[in-house]
Amino acid sequence: MTDPWVALAPGADPVERMRVLRQAHERFTAGGTVVRPVRSVVADSWRRSARARVSPEGPGAAVELTDGDLGAYRAEHPLARVMPLFRELMGTFASDGEHLLAVCDAQGRLLWVEGHSVSRRRAGRMNFVPGARWAESEVGTNAPGTAVAVGRPVQVFAAEHFMRTVQPWTCAAAPVHDPRTGRLIGAVDITGGDGLAHPHSLAFVQAVARAAESHLALLAPPVSSKAALELTALGRDEALLLTGGRKVRLSRRHSEIVVLLARHPEGLSADELLYALYEDESVPQVTLRAEMARLRRLLGAELLRSRPYRLAVPVECDVDTVERRLGAGAVTAAAAAYAGPLLPQSQAPALVRLRSRLAEQLRAALIDRNDPDLLADWVRTPWGEDDLDVWRALATLRPTPPVLFRLRALDTELSSAAGPG
Repeated sequence: MTDPWVALAPGADPVERMRVLRQAHERFTAGGTVVRPVRSVVADSWRRSARARVSPEGPGAAVELTDGDLGAYRAEHPLARVMPLFRELMGTFASDGEHLLAVCDAQGRLLWVEGHSVSRRRAGRMNFVPGARWAESEVGTNAPGTAVAVGRPVQVFAAEHFMRTVQPWTCAAAPVHDPRTGRLIGAVDITGGDGLAHPHSLAFVQAVARAAESHLALLAPPVSSKAALELTALGRDEALLLTGGRKVRLSRRHSEIVVLLARHPEGLSADELLYALYEDESVPQVTLRAEMARLRRLLGAELLRSRPYRLAVPVECDVDTVERRLGAGAVTAAAAAYAGPLLPQSQAPALVRLRSRLAEQLRAALIDRNDPDLLADWVRTPWGEDDLDVWRALATLRPTPPVLFRLRALDTELSSAAGPG
């Protein structure tokens, strides 16, 4: 084999290769021994799959994102911007060849699966569908999952797949990186029959990935002082602000101010900001001016403006992300983005109201969703461990002894706290 990333050398007999691979797969799953004909990239992947306790007899992937959650997640994902390019370059090839075009995120979750209708139905029987997680750690060796695991274009042929249900397929995938940061953001894949076991299919999908990275570079805004700020304030008493590649840890008061200004891009007057920040209405404006002067020195005059007080560039805040996902019905994605209460120690009246409203909206959505896994995740957090309503909802769906025990204990604690009468 001249190229270790290509599954089948030119001129090789695919039938004989499949026979040898099936024998090698049986030997590995029976005793953990890899025999010589198996490529090193596949052998390493088989070992990772075995360490992750993936069963070769597994039915396929688990679907993690559905309906509104999937739609909202896809809409926000950077690869959504290059889906028209993927379709233009690969759509006809996939449909005419009875193949599938698939795109996954950096965790191996399939975001799009398109192509020949018969192939889609066949693939659906093993959950090769949007929202399913095809990471190596979940389903073993497969092109999209292995490509994101090793960060290289890779082809997987027939019995090189770790799960037997996937072995009738051949696939080739290439990772896609953010052209600005180099961060892995996902992979593009072509999946189909044995005809894909050719060096050209791997070269093709690699060229498509490179074209996508080039297109993303053209779409990316130029790096300048006008670049958006990124604000992380959930689950933290001191917010983090990312500006121009620089991470700034804000004091508690500055955290409150920046969150409020991020919520009001039109700006706030001194009186409005005082009212939002201080319970004591007698706090003089000079106190606020001193805080704003310190914040301006920290951020730079080009970012913080006055009359009214406002931030000069857009801000992407984790609070907005949770609210946006909740508004789209993407409850799972909203819960994943919620790192805890907003500035938990803040007593600023406007922040107290926002913190309470966001938490209530999220927990109400979780209860309404009736997903026991989401409810269990909530009560395992410091902010949800005493949430009686969520424990009751969880007990209805999953009445296990530990859940019922905790619910009874909480009921007893609350009854005792309420006192007689």
